[in-house]
Amino acid sequence: MSTLLWCLLIAGVLPVLAKAPVVFFQNRESRYDNHHPRAQQSRLTGVGARAVAAHYNAYEAFPLYAAAVLANLASEQISPHAIALAVSFIVLRIAYNILYLLNWDKLRSLVWFFAFLCPILMLAQLAVMQ
Repeated sequence: MSTLLWCLLIAGVLPVLAKAPVVFFQNRESRYDNHHPRAQQSRLTGVGARAVAAHYNAYEAFPLYAAAVLANLASEQISPHAIALAVSFIVLRIAYNILYLLNWDKLRSLVWFFAFLCPILMLAQLAVMQ
């Protein structure tokens, strides 16, 4: 159970960590505009714009993953398979952000797909077990 909780914590922090490259590119543009950061982010191009997209995508990926982890915890039917999927999600999401920054679009999309499958398979496994 503690592995799932650690994974949930890490997944919850990943969107905030994904903001670090965004801030770097905002500062590189001129300086961080704390009055209008989203307006400044919208003006970023290239790797800066990809950093923003990766940051937003981290928020988009979290709810389904959180639901899958919490469903596993609530059901008290935590399998080694579920733990492996939970850890895989974290690894894949970190890889996704790196690949987004590197502009490796096809591999990034493949990694996104596998990360997306992780919580789906976690929930499907629970549904089958019921």
